[in-house]
Amino acid sequence: ATAMEAEARSSGKRLSYLVSKHKFHPEGMAKASSRAPLVRISSTRKAKRRPAENSQVPQNRQGIGKKISSRSAIVLDSETGEVIYSLRPDRPAQPASTIKILTGLIAIQSLEDQDWVSASRRAAGMPRSKIYIKHGKSYRAGDMINAVLLSSANDASVALAEKIAGSERVFAKLMTHKAKAWGAENTVCKTASGLTARGQKSTARDLAVLFNRAMENDEFAKRIGRKKVRTGYGKLLRNHNRALWRIEGSEGGKTGFTKAARQTYVGKFKRGDDELTVAVMGSVTMWDDIKNLVEYGFGQKKREEMFTAAAK
Repeated sequence: ATAMEAEARSSGKRLSYLVSKHKFHPEGMAKASSRAPLVRISSTRKAKRRPAENSQVPQNRQGIGKKISSRSAIVLDSETGEVIYSLRPDRPAQPASTIKILTGLIAIQSLEDQDWVSASRRAAGMPRSKIYIKHGKSYRAGDMINAVLLSSANDASVALAEKIAGSERVFAKLMTHKAKAWGAENTVCKTASGLTARGQKSTARDLAVLFNRAMENDEFAKRIGRKKVRTGYGKLLRNHNRALWRIEGSEGGKTGFTKAARQTYVGKFKRGDDELTVAVMGSVTMWDDIKNLVEYGFGQKKREEMFTAAAK
């Protein structure tokens, strides 16, 4: 027995051993398993308890980031552009139908409501969501714009793109140019609808910047803030943006979903003198995410105002 082992027996203490087995044995090393004392531990000393793997931190200590499911998100002060909260805001991803804010705005700036928009075979054949325009028929531009912004109609998006630019491909280049002119440097459009396309991308920050600028257009803000509207040919269009009736202060927003993008959203909210623009991408529980981000944003603004008032 070693001196350390003898001391341990006489004092009633325990020894912990490190046991190692070697597949290869350098010259001079015993082939048998070696055992040597590693740490001397008192028999009266208790080991430190580790928390259970699924133990939960209280909600108020988790922070807003733990409450949302989105891959990326941002909350901006709509007036100053100040970032109130962000989670990977510059992570590029497919934007899905949120990119239709550019389609709708360019159409508003390019066409009169009473202009006729013909439905090509390609436009009529777009997948859902759609308003089922018929190949060979023509529709008023105002109705098509509402269909894009409220009902997220892919068929109406392509019809408008073809009317304005001759083809969806050329129109997508116009969308990208508009985005970059407004400071959305990481946005590239390949479609007028936001349907998944190689090379198409945006970020939560870009979507917030674009929507904030789009809302400066009175006609855009008026249209996208409607809960429902009827077309000139009698079809009822309902807004996909549930925040309009679920979240206090909602002024308008655009939803999106594809398998590649998951749930996406960008919208604006106003309470008193405070205005926020919120964007999420890659969300699983989108409406909960938006609600949490909006409440957090207005809470931060209120605390900031209280601090400023107290400092005066």
